[in-house]
Amino acid sequence: MKIYKNFISFEGIDFSGKSTQIKILLERLNSHKINPLIVREPGGTPISEKIRELLLSPSHSEMVERSEILLYEAARAQLVHEVILPQLEQGRFVIADRFYDSTTAYQGSGRNLPRKFVLELNRFATSELKPYRTFFIDITPEMAEQRQIEKRHTQDRLEGGGLEFFNKTREGYLQLCNEEPERFIKIDGMRKTEEIARDIWKVVSEIWNLED
Repeated sequence: MKIYKNFISFEGIDFSGKSTQIKILLERLNSHKINPLIVREPGGTPISEKIRELLLSPSHSEMVERSEILLYEAARAQLVHEVILPQLEQGRFVIADRFYDSTTAYQGSGRNLPRKFVLELNRFATSELKPYRTFFIDITPEMAEQRQIEKRHTQDRLEGGGLEFFNKTREGYLQLCNEEPERFIKIDGMRKTEEIARDIWKVVSEIWNLED
């Protein structure tokens, strides 16, 4: 496995608030004169963004699970080798808004694809790159649904998966947390935004030796 201390990731089911927390963390890091690279999955390169359009468009409801996972891995492989690895090797801090754990949870658990095969695909697509720490922001699928309604958000193809799909996906994440307790930082996402941000900063500041 390739593990860089300057590489962390954020995970969670849709509407967990992870993207909001990344923005808050970015502002704080910038105040410490650190300019991390923020990448999102799927996406982050011209090729990966094209794949993102295919994956998330509700007009592609006929997409089968096997096509879905291969497209995710293709987008990830391009992002890792074109962007993430070169930046890490130059010493830049990189924060990923989703990485291969999303595929393990969404396609492995949510879509019931063979977990061993999913893990092998993840390793192949990333050349065995692994985040140093992963923040899993945990909310219930019911809370996710409520937030989606409140925001009047138009569902993409994955967000329309329904409660059963997101319950299985969340269980997949919780399994990962239990399997890799040293890497995963499980965060209660049902709390106030500022409380969550405070917990995340405590961990990040210790990892990267930053003053509070």
